[in-house]
Amino acid sequence: MIQNPPPDTGVVIATRNRADSLIRTLRHLLDLPERPEILVVDNASTDDTRSRLARDFPEVQVMALPRNRGALARTDGVRALRSRYVAFSDDDSWWAPGALKQAAELMDAYPRLGLVSARTLVGPDEGPDPLNDVLATSPLGPAGDLPGTQVLGFLACASVVRRSAYLEVGGFHPLLFFGGEETLLAYDLAAHGWGVTHCPDVVAHHHPDPAPRGGRPARLRRNELLTLWLRRPLPHALARTRRLAAEARRDPAARQALRQTLARLPAALRARQPLPPHLERAARTLDGAPA
Repeated sequence: MIQNPPPDTGVVIATRNRADSLIRTLRHLLDLPERPEILVVDNASTDDTRSRLARDFPEVQVMALPRNRGALARTDGVRALRSRYVAFSDDDSWWAPGALKQAAELMDAYPRLGLVSARTLVGPDEGPDPLNDVLATSPLGPAGDLPGTQVLGFLACASVVRRSAYLEVGGFHPLLFFGGEETLLAYDLAAHGWGVTHCPDVVAHHHPDPAPRGGRPARLRRNELLTLWLRRPLPHALARTRRLAAEARRDPAARQALRQTLARLPAALRARQPLPPHLERAARTLDGAPA
């Protein structure tokens, strides 16, 4: 039996207990002119996500995980797809028509390009995400063999990766689980010689739920600190840990973040791989850039 060749770019959506939002996202993705292969990786949802997908979207592939794997669900999806490039969507984000084709053309034209960070438009009004300007004005600037502006951060639900590069570095790190996991992946791609760039002509849409998920501020601070322990100089990580400890005296989210960080710190030290010197210099340049 002859199989059809895979499309250049597939889409992986990691989701958990957000069926209504996921359905809206799928409708947008299925309308794309690129007709990407779509894989929903369900992080052990307990709502009606799986039954609604089976009933209303039989053309969409579904990977049902037995437990919540957080951001690692994206890696499960990347391994399962056949496409050379993989775009990530969350259950509240999707791609503009033509964006996936443009990202694939960039990947084809620039063999060192490992990740494209898109320009993100937020909500029904399609206002620009504040991160767009931060990335567009990155002091790392352009590189001759890459498009756009070099960055060491991105928004996961507005990114396209070269599948081989993503799997080469192991994808999102298991220690972080979810929340602010992007910086560590950008570090690891760059450390392996892959380019990570912001290309504003590639556009994604993000319609986040106005009600924040519980515990997210603590997870973000925890993962920012764990990223330092995993990749940055020890004095730098220690100084930031002391700062968080001082904040924890008056801030409940900081206390929670500190407890979670200390619980994971032995594993972070075992997995520690400091950035190469040129990349550490780049990270320090970004440390001093305006937020």
